[in-house]
Amino acid sequence: MSQSESNDVVGVARDYYNSDDADSFYATVWGGEDIHIGLYRDEQESIATASRRTVEQMAERLGQITPAMRVLDLGAGYGGTARYLAERFGCHVTCLNLSEVQNERNRRMNREQGLDEKIRVVDGNFEQVDEPDASFDIIWSQDAFLHSGRRDTIIGEIARLLKPGGQAIFTDPMQSDDCPEGVLGPVLARIHLDSMGSPGFYRQSAQRHGLEPIGWDDHSQQLTTHYSRVRDEIIQRHDELRTVCSEAYIERMKAGLQHWVDAGRSGYLCWGILQLKKP
Repeated sequence: MSQSESNDVVGVARDYYNSDDADSFYATVWGGEDIHIGLYRDEQESIATASRRTVEQMAERLGQITPAMRVLDLGAGYGGTARYLAERFGCHVTCLNLSEVQNERNRRMNREQGLDEKIRVVDGNFEQVDEPDASFDIIWSQDAFLHSGRRDTIIGEIARLLKPGGQAIFTDPMQSDDCPEGVLGPVLARIHLDSMGSPGFYRQSAQRHGLEPIGWDDHSQQLTTHYSRVRDEIIQRHDELRTVCSEAYIERMKAGLQHWVDAGRSGYLCWGILQLKKP
């Protein structure tokens, strides 16, 4: 993918998440904290509870997180993860995110919760991070890399930004390693790209950039559960959502989510927690 094509994709994602419809939808359905796939104990569990469980399990995988550590969250959304980490562990978190609308909500919530001194919110693109080499102990991301067509570049940035001994941990909706060609058209159309990452791709890219893959928790069933759960929430709360989102947006969201559910049930998509370490 050329630089201009990548810029186009980034622009599409920025415009989408800056839109009133998207901001209102995610703030309403997820509660304005976490906007990523959850780890559900049952299919009726609230989206917010399951989404926060993902954050908790990822933090647990990292081992001891100390106040002296610096964390970079790539594609931080509303900053729910940053607030969780800063409040629980006392660490300093930089939130990098391309949506100025989401970032303003993030900053406001940090101030309201008294965490703005521990959390820095930066408008930016994770394909090219304006931070010094070897400046972070932990790099974190949840369900953001799928919006880029330069995923190898992102892994290269992670390798550059991590301190020796530092860890990266992320989730991302991915195509399965054995996904047949040509079956993900509706899903790819939704993210305006012609491919997705896969677990194998990310592991190979990490090794190419000098990072060691140290963990992969496969929770692919959770992807299907999550998108089904969100779609059901739209249907159940339709009258409420109509007051904050356009009818056209709601219908597009329902149709798009069904494509993700169908692809997940067919085994074409996967999702999980991938962990890397810099020697």
